Amino acid sequence: MEKNIVFYDARCPLCSNVKKVMQLLDWKKRISWLAVQEMEATPYAFLLSRDVHDQIYMVTSDNRILAGFRTIRKLLFELPLTRLISLPLFLPFMYKLFQPLYMYVSRHRHKWFRQYPEPHLD
Repeated sequence: MEKNIVFYDARCPLCSNVKKVMQLLDWKKRISWLAVQEMEATPYAFLLSRDVHDQIYMVTSDNRILAGFRTIRKLLFELPLTRLISLPLFLPFMYKLFQPLYMYVSRHRHKWFRQYPEPHLD
């Protein structure tokens, strides 16, 4: 089975800590993580023309590209412990409700949590 690949900002403390928690919950090893700071020399470099520093991106195991809230929703669905709570997030109105909230947090994360001077790659 192909894995889902998530692209995160390794200079962002919030992003790096969310990644660590998600990795602990990924018992079935369905998710691979790649820092946006390391994307250039990969087959996913084409995503650098998008706003990968502003929101989380994912290439799913079936090669769909997701961003923002849709990525978070898919991540929660892929993890056994959070699958059940993710299901209501697939209701049609949830995207309209949660994408603006996601973007608000994303736009303010550096102000709230600062940035690491160098990417935290682990």
